[in-house]
Amino acid sequence: MSISLIGSTIGESVTLKLNETAAILRAKGDPVIHLGGGEPKSKPPLDALTAAGSMLTSGNVRYTPAYGTREMKQAILRYMEQYYGQKLTPDHVMASSGAKQSIMVALQAVVNPQEEVLFPVPYWVSYPEMVKLLGAKPVAVRAEDGSFQPSMRDIEQHVTSYSRAVMINSPNNPSGAVYSEDFIAEIIDFCEKKGLYLIMDDIYNRLTFEGVTVANPYDHVSDHSENSKLIVVNGVSKAFAMTGFRIGWAAANKKLIEVMSCIQSHQTSGPSALLQHAAAAAINGSTKAVESLRTTLEANMNVMMTELNAFDGVHIEKPGGTFYCFPDFSHFEKDSVKLSKFLLEKVQVVTVPGIEFGMEGHLRLSYCGTMKDITEGIERIKWCVDLDSPNELYIGERKLVRDWA
Repeated sequence: MSISLIGSTIGESVTLKLNETAAILRAKGDPVIHLGGGEPKSKPPLDALTAAGSMLTSGNVRYTPAYGTREMKQAILRYMEQYYGQKLTPDHVMASSGAKQSIMVALQAVVNPQEEVLFPVPYWVSYPEMVKLLGAKPVAVRAEDGSFQPSMRDIEQHVTSYSRAVMINSPNNPSGAVYSEDFIAEIIDFCEKKGLYLIMDDIYNRLTFEGVTVANPYDHVSDHSENSKLIVVNGVSKAFAMTGFRIGWAAANKKLIEVMSCIQSHQTSGPSALLQHAAAAAINGSTKAVESLRTTLEANMNVMMTELNAFDGVHIEKPGGTFYCFPDFSHFEKDSVKLSKFLLEKVQVVTVPGIEFGMEGHLRLSYCGTMKDITEGIERIKWCVDLDSPNELYIGERKLVRDWA
């Protein structure tokens, strides 16, 4: 079989593969604990479910414009004004089948083959593969001081004549780090001066903890014209717990939105009418579901921090937002893939290897599950890696005996 050069370089989504693995184990009846997922347990807002049910009952579910329905666009405009302070027009926004597609069509609209796209380490697992799909080069920028946030000096050292765009995800998946206001201001100023596109992946921007606020990129933009190279991406998957609805959006200058909509029209046509109707209802409805999820995540995060800090050898930075933390387990095992497989084999805890996010020795752990999963999952991990733990562990009625040194 002949496979294209691009196709042969793309790896599967590790996080989606782990979700599949966890589902298979659970279907077999295994007592697996999934600490690798990015899917909250809470239900979507009632407004969204009611709207979807009403449209289904009507039977009027048809094709939609490539850029999204009028109703969905109006909801996006409302969101942009409420949370970003921007009064945009319908020509400045478009809806997609998930924030991932918004990012993908944005990249396709502005990046040529062989050009470069920069993003900080650690990064979301899909960023490098999305750039490769364009025949372009992903450039992962690691902080010189080893932290989760590079300095502008780190960014500048990686910019070349081939650099075309920068992607920023704050709060960050996988680390939960919220990039500082100063850094966001600097990166916006730098991109404007260099003529680089800046894609702000804000999918977690309403899920922050302990009073942490996310920088509003528009507060630091000097070019508000139709030549602006700022692209802001968001969606309903995370904050609204609507992962399966697959509705996201992008806000950018009119010409860019026009080009992105054209690309999308040939890829997938317009997003689902049913799911846009539900998403619009969620955005326009009560904010209680979002705040309830945020509060639950904050409580879960604090429990996970307590559990992880209970044994020596693990270095952990407290996240400012998202569903995740990114502890360093290199004291026990530097190979994160090996460690992740070991935990799944020995105690059936699903984690995501840090190397998939650009940092070896780390594991991404999610606290968007139940409190029981968090406490029991960390207990199992501790038993596996900390040889000072008791030699036996019970999972239900099954007794495990540690037989490795």
